[in-house]
Amino acid sequence: MSIQARLHFAVYAPALVDDDGRTPAVVHGVERALPGLRLEWEVGKGGRLIELPQRDAWLAEAATRGRFPMLCNGDESSPVTISGLRTPPSQAPGGQALLDIHAKLPLDAVVTAAAANVLEGIAEGARAFWGHASPEGYGSEVAQQLRSSAHGSQRSPRGLPMLELPARIRSPEIPHWLGWLNFWSAAAARAIGFPDRALDADLLARARRTVSGGWVVQLTDAPLDYDNPAHLDTLKRTYERFPEIGGRSAP
Repeated sequence: MSIQARLHFAVYAPALVDDDGRTPAVVHGVERALPGLRLEWEVGKGGRLIELPQRDAWLAEAATRGRFPMLCNGDESSPVTISGLRTPPSQAPGGQALLDIHAKLPLDAVVTAAAANVLEGIAEGARAFWGHASPEGYGSEVAQQLRSSAHGSQRSPRGLPMLELPARIRSPEIPHWLGWLNFWSAAAARAIGFPDRALDADLLARARRTVSGGWVVQLTDAPLDYDNPAHLDTLKRTYERFPEIGGRSAP
């Protein structure tokens, strides 16, 4: 597959224990957000593409085994992929196993314009606790914020607050970090105290409700750029507003 800038989507939801219809719903949500996109190929061993004429039934069967295998659009010049993996209780907030769903799409004008719809489609289909969409490279930035020791630095090299490792966060509803676009379920919004009409006017101007009562909240007009001082200031202010994010606030 070609190398190009990518927009990463990730949501964190209850683990798969049976076919509950969530995996096909996730895929349908992405396809609705981007008309013309069809995720009807499995990415097999060695990156081999396998066409799936009965995709939804195939997804349902895989879900009974706790799996969400990788799908793609079959276009190697502009690849779109989505898959899920299980985070075991020992590594998850509150000791509750999670389904982590990750999608990668081209960071182009079409995807950027539809990104909020894509995130909502994935999160609502998965019945996720929380999620985000962020440009490629966010992982290395977040890694510098993760606290490895109680006696370590209070700030990352960019001056962002340190965050607890996911396993140390008390509840799966609490978001681990902030992205460019953020999905907060109704439970996650309650856990972090969003919205407060007096404090969150700027965020509410960029936010919308979802069908389930959650929120999609956009931090900046353009995809988040850690080298942009204005974007970095927005991140700092938002982390300050929500100390619960990243497990920084005691229950």
